[in-house]
Amino acid sequence: MGPVAVVDVGSNSGRVVVLRPATGGHLEAIADGRAPLRLALDLRHHGRLTEASIVRTVAVLRDFRALAEGAGAERILAVATSAAREASNATDLIEAVRRGAGIELAVIDGDREALLSFRGAVSGLPVEDGVMMDLGGGSVELTAFHRRRPVASRTLPLGSLRVSDAFLATDPPTAQEIDALTRQVREAIEGSGIEPLGTGDRMIATGGTVRNLAKIDRHARTYPVPRLHGYVLTHRRLQDLVRLLASRKLARRRRVPGLNPDRADSVVGGAVVALAAMATMGASELVVAGQGLREGVALDALGVEPPPVADVRRASVLAMAGRFATWDAERAERRAAISLSLQEVAWADGGSHVRERLEQAATLLDLGRSLDYYRRFDHTADVVLAGDLAGFTHRKLALLSAVVRAAGDTAPALAAYRPLLSAEDRGSVARGGAILALADAIEHRLPPGAPPDITCSVTGRSVVVPAPLFDPWLRDALGARFRTAFGKRLVLTPPEADA
Repeated sequence: MGPVAVVDVGSNSGRVVVLRPATGGHLEAIADGRAPLRLALDLRHHGRLTEASIVRTVAVLRDFRALAEGAGAERILAVATSAAREASNATDLIEAVRRGAGIELAVIDGDREALLSFRGAVSGLPVEDGVMMDLGGGSVELTAFHRRRPVASRTLPLGSLRVSDAFLATDPPTAQEIDALTRQVREAIEGSGIEPLGTGDRMIATGGTVRNLAKIDRHARTYPVPRLHGYVLTHRRLQDLVRLLASRKLARRRRVPGLNPDRADSVVGGAVVALAAMATMGASELVVAGQGLREGVALDALGVEPPPVADVRRASVLAMAGRFATWDAERAERRAAISLSLQEVAWADGGSHVRERLEQAATLLDLGRSLDYYRRFDHTADVVLAGDLAGFTHRKLALLSAVVRAAGDTAPALAAYRPLLSAEDRGSVARGGAILALADAIEHRLPPGAPPDITCSVTGRSVVVPAPLFDPWLRDALGARFRTAFGKRLVLTPPEADA
C-alpha cells in the first residue's frame, strides 16, 4: 500500500502528515505541514465559524492537498474535531472544503477522536496500562487503557484555547485565575468517571500544547535525544514551566525557547490543565507522545491494532534499516546471530533486554556506513538517537546508542547521555560494546553466504571463540576489551577448517 495523507482540522491549528506504511504497522512520515487556524476563538461569542475563518481553512487545506500530492499520497483522509463539532455552521465548512480544496472533511465526535488519538499515541510507545490525555485547543480527551487496549474515554471542554479565553483574562494571568482554572479541571476530571492511576500505570499525553511544553523543557537542559516522542515530563518540571510561563506577559512569552509563538496566548492555560490533570490522576510524570490523532486515523484506515511493544520495536528497527542503501540484511542477520551466540556464553545472565539490545545494535550497525565507513559506529549511534524508532523509551534509545558507540570506542563518554544514563550503566555498555565489536570483526571475515556458525565455550576463566581472526594486534585489542568488560580471557582459535 502506498502513502496516505491525514489532515487534522483542529481547534487551534490545522495539520497534515503523509505516512508510508511499513511492515508490522510502522508508519514512516515523509511529509508534513502545519498552519494556525484558531477556529475555537470564533465560537466564544457567536457559536459559529466566521466566513473569514472558513476561507482561511480552505486555503490551508488546498496547500495541504498540494503537499500530499507532491509526496505521492494515494488518498487523503481529513477529520475535524472540537471546534467543528460545536459550530452551528459546520456544514458550511464541510461544503467549502469540498468545493475549494477537493477534500472530504469528516467531523468526528469526541469518543471517536479519543479512540483514534489513543491508537496513534499508544502504538509507538512502550506502555501497557494507564490513561492517555489528548490536550487540544477546544477539548481534552481522556482514555483509560489496559494491555494497550482502550477501556473507557471521556471528552471534556478543557482545551488550551478554550480555558485560556474563559479563565485567564489578565496578562500575565493572576494566581486567582490560575487557581480557579485548576479547580475547574480537578472537578471535571473527578466527575468524568476516569479512575486515577493504579500501581504501574502510566499517564501519556499528546497534542500540540503538550509537545510545546516538552520542547521548552528540553531546551532548558542538556538532553541527548532530539525527538519529543517518548520524552518524560515530570510533575515538578511542569510546575516550574507553569510558573515560568505564567509570570511573563504575552510579548515576552512568545520568545521562550521551544515555544511556537502562535501558541503563546494559550500555552499557560494548557499547561495548567496538564498539571491539574496529573495531580488529579495521581501521575508523577507524563510520557509525551509525538504521535496521536493523525497516526490513529491512518492506522484505523489500514486496520492495524497496537501490536506488542517488542514487535513495535522490531518492525521499527527493520523499517529504519531498510531506508539505507548500504544496509545488508544478510550481514546484519549474521552479525546479530554471532552477537547472541557470544552473549549466551559470556553474559548468560544479561537477560532478555540485553539480548534484544544486542540484536538491535547488530542490525543497525551498518547504517553509519552511508555517511562514512570509518566512523560508522559514531554515525549509527547518532542515527539511533535522532531517528524515528518506535516502541523505545528514551533510556532504551540512549543505551542502544551507547552500545553501538562503545563498539567503536573502548570508553565512550557516558556524560553525553545524561540524564538518561549514569556511571552505573558503564559496565553494561562496555560489555555490549565488546560483544558487538567482536561480532562485527568476525562477520567481516566470513565469505558472502557463509553461515554464522560460531560455537563458543567456557573453559575456566576463559571464553573460547573459533573465529577467522589472525591479526595479532586485532586479537590483542579485542582480548583486552573483553577482559576489561567481563573479567575473562578471550581465546580466539582458528575455525575447524583452518585448524
